[in-house]
Amino acid sequence: MGFLGGITELETQQKQLALSLLKTPQSIKCPKCLRSIHVILLRTGLHRSSFAVGNFVTCCANLGLMDYAAQLFDQMPQPNSFVWNTMIRGFQQNHAPTHALDLFNRMRTEPVGPDCFTYPFVIRACTQLTDHLRGKCIHGLLFKVGLELDTFIGTSLIEFYGVFGDTNAARRVFDELPMKDKVAWTVLLSSCVNDCSDLEAARKVFDKMPGKDVVVWNIMIFQYIKAGDVENAYALFTLAPVKDLLMYNTVLGGYARHGDVDIMVKFFHDMPMKDLVSWNTVIGGLVRDKRVKEAMNCFHQMLTENINPNEITLVSLLSACAQVGALDIGRWLHSYIDRNNRGSNVVVGTALVDMYSKCGDLVSAEYVFNKLQNRDVVAWNAMIMGFSMNGQSKTTLKLFARMKIEAIVPNEITILGVLCACVHAGFVTEGRELFNSMVKDLSLAPKVEHYGCMVDLLGRAGLLDEAYELIQAMPMEAHTGVWGALLGACKLHKNVELAEMAIKHLNELEHEDGGYLTMMSNIYANAGRWDDVAKTREMMRQKGVDKVRGCSSIEVNGEIHEFGAEDKVHPRVKEIHEMIDEILSRLRMAGHVASRNEVFFDVEDEEKDKALLYHSEKMAVAFGLIATTKGTVIRVVKNLRICGDCHAVMKLISKAFEREIVIRDRSRFHHFKNGFCSCGDYW
Repeated sequence: MGFLGGITELETQQKQLALSLLKTPQSIKCPKCLRSIHVILLRTGLHRSSFAVGNFVTCCANLGLMDYAAQLFDQMPQPNSFVWNTMIRGFQQNHAPTHALDLFNRMRTEPVGPDCFTYPFVIRACTQLTDHLRGKCIHGLLFKVGLELDTFIGTSLIEFYGVFGDTNAARRVFDELPMKDKVAWTVLLSSCVNDCSDLEAARKVFDKMPGKDVVVWNIMIFQYIKAGDVENAYALFTLAPVKDLLMYNTVLGGYARHGDVDIMVKFFHDMPMKDLVSWNTVIGGLVRDKRVKEAMNCFHQMLTENINPNEITLVSLLSACAQVGALDIGRWLHSYIDRNNRGSNVVVGTALVDMYSKCGDLVSAEYVFNKLQNRDVVAWNAMIMGFSMNGQSKTTLKLFARMKIEAIVPNEITILGVLCACVHAGFVTEGRELFNSMVKDLSLAPKVEHYGCMVDLLGRAGLLDEAYELIQAMPMEAHTGVWGALLGACKLHKNVELAEMAIKHLNELEHEDGGYLTMMSNIYANAGRWDDVAKTREMMRQKGVDKVRGCSSIEVNGEIHEFGAEDKVHPRVKEIHEMIDEILSRLRMAGHVASRNEVFFDVEDEEKDKALLYHSEKMAVAFGLIATTKGTVIRVVKNLRICGDCHAVMKLISKAFEREIVIRDRSRFHHFKNGFCSCGDYW
């Protein structure tokens, strides 16, 4: 008897332990513990206790083990509503809404029946399934069982209708509720601002809300920011009785994306508290405004305040360097990344590859790429694009072949990069094969950008009719890039008739860039059709459009210098003009004759030569020659395509001054060295 009494005492202790643990389900954090408790439930008879099983189900739900919970549930002879509701909630919270609704249908046939605790989870399951009709049926059922006025259920219905954008229904449910708590008000506000379509209605709800807490203020301010209305967001921010860090960061983010960058910087400095999100936001805002030096200053200040950067910080700064060709700053960032063991991160590593590629340093880009572990398709795309835009077309094709050998599945961006390489080198056969393989071998539907590449490839090769036929066969409407590619090919091959077809479509697309009309004017002039030249110029005047002004930038000693055509504001402009005179003298000695095709034909020859001489990239290179030591590579980024005269001049400068010059225009790189260009004069 003593022995049997010992077992009974042990079972009692186990029973108490199991019940104690089940009272705090969050304390059970591993399946092994759960199985041990299950054994105790079976041994002590607690598997028939609704309290014990209900809490056990909650434990299972927390660990994502609802199948396990279902096995125990199915063994219960008569589970009460607590157990049923816990099961339904568990399935709904574990993203298994279909199972939750199946259980609800079973529960409706049981004597116990659904109660006020059942319906909120059932309504949320309908929301998860985006089943509007079923949710409305549940709402109708609530009227039959007399639970339509329950605050908890009503709040779930408001949320449900809000998700579907049915704000009128959400408002009706809210208005009918006899008791409106803070949660109901907050959910109604969220439903009103769900798609930013009616901020005025949301503001009315906000203004009527009693006892607004900081969460509600944040919701309303965020919606103004989301809609791009920084002014109203800030006005509301100033009225908030309590301001937390989230609120400060929300307004800061609004200035970064939609507002004035100088105001953003001032707001940031005035913030009483800052976290990593704050620093990333202000750095990102400066990067978007191409203020790389200020972004780097922020980064250094951030480090002095012992705020450790994350991958968002580093990728943002690297993308800034890539944007403006700031190679020196990019190299410093790379050394920082290596010193802090961040180089193994594939996202940061890919950003480094992209930065080096866009700064024209392919050796470094390839070095980083080859060191990367677990390279994904994004990393491969960055390297493929790098080789492609730098004119290394054969290397691009080899890397693409290597990618397939390593079983990395290409995506649309991969194909676009390889097609661009084919365009830059005139690889028509390879381009055709790749384009055709997209659907046949890779199950990828070509996008408008892929068609644009093919039109460019065929057009440059003189296959204008085939290029036009491809445009006509496109399953989507051709955009300005496609017709622009055809127009450029028509200019190259002097096909006026097809050029007129292209410019007709470009005009219909209401393109505001006068560059296409400028090109058409020059096509007419080359054909001697002066009346059409005059008509095109008049059309430009009537439309009020003008050719986008050229702008070039160069990094010297970590500082970005920008130049426009005939720039006269740079502090060293006198020295730059003297260097341009020196360049002109050497060009004459080399027998260079300016190519005036890129200048309007109604401009005098002397003015044409002057306009060509002071193109932005020539100004930037002249500054590079006076501001850097001999042997330093001059790297320039231009917003437009380099013109024929500038291309010829850069080749001569590279030889006459014994300097390597790298120019990145809007579509590719040109590496000038010893009088030659990497593009082989095919661009």
